[in-house]
Order: sequence, then structure tokens, then C-alpha cells
Amino acid sequence: MQSPETAEAMLQLAAAAAVSKGGEDLVALNVSEPLPLVDIFLLVTGNSERNVAAIADEIEDRLIEAGHKRVRREGRAEARWVLLDFGDLIVHVFHQEERVYYGLERLWKDCPVVPIDLPEPEPVAGE
Repeated sequence: MQSPETAEAMLQLAAAAAVSKGGEDLVALNVSEPLPLVDIFLLVTGNSERNVAAIADEIEDRLIEAGHKRVRREGRAEARWVLLDFGDLIVHVFHQEERVYYGLERLWKDCPVVPIDLPEPEPVAGE
């Protein structure tokens, strides 16, 4: 099992990757108390199947490039809810409708939120 610090570093890397591909409404939950084999769930929303797939692919690519091993991936073909399991970090990339329908935030509402440190967006030229 990895350290909580490693899980948080993975979270920050995954969150930055998600945002770079248009991921929205990012929420990270510390689920280590009810799920001793996992530290953090990262929930991300995409606005179309294509966007969900792009977000999931970018997260997976960046974590693998950083030396983290993917344990499993589910849902990539449909791209409505893609689950990326990296051991202590599990990423759920949802289409908007699935995120509302499944309501993982409600299911895990007693788990503490983990802060996500995202870089400030680059200013657009001419603004």
C-alpha cells in the first residue's frame, strides 16, 4: 500500500490532467475510513462521451508517465462513467447525467473532502 502523501500527489496530478481536458466539478473524498484499501476517490464530470473519454485518457496517461500502475479501468467503451483504479486513488469520470443519477457524493457524504490545488488558469490574450 502506498502512503497517503503518494495518494494526494496522485490526486493533484489527476486533477490537473482532468482540468486540462475540460473536466468540471472536481470533488475528492477521503474514503480511507470505510474502505481501508483505498485512500481517495476523485469525481470528475465531462460534458459528452467524447469529453469523458478524453479526460479519462489524459488522467491515465499522466499517472502512468509519473510511474503509477493502473490496477484496472472500466467503462471506457461507453464513456458514460469511466473508472480508473490506481490503488490508493480511484478516479470516477462521469457524464453529467450519470453523475447526478448515481450521486456518489450523497453515498459518501460522511467522508471528508480532500483539497485539490489546481493551477490558476492562463490568461487569454487580449483580455
